[in-house]
Amino acid sequence: MFPPASDYPMKPLASPPGTALVLLSRVAAAILGGYALTCASVIFLGAILPLPKSQAILASSLASFAVYTAVIVWAFATPNLRRIWLVLGVASLVLTGAGMLIGGDA
Repeated sequence: MFPPASDYPMKPLASPPGTALVLLSRVAAAILGGYALTCASVIFLGAILPLPKSQAILASSLASFAVYTAVIVWAFATPNLRRIWLVLGVASLVLTGAGMLIGGDA
């Protein structure tokens, strides 16, 4: 029915060096970078949505759940780790700056 187990040699369980650091960096990018980008998107959307300020903040806060989820998925789907950190950092800074400039008194 099945061939003997000796026909399938076991592979070693050790991972290549540096794999744990790459995974840790991806997790940090997903959690911390995702949080930063989500906060930046709330600031930006709260400033540009054509609603009363309280409703704009509420709507942008609701949209932030989708943004955070998308960033987490994207952080693990993108093969280039430097690109992940670069995009998250630049996008967070740009959205925060634009939201603060547009929002003005907030």
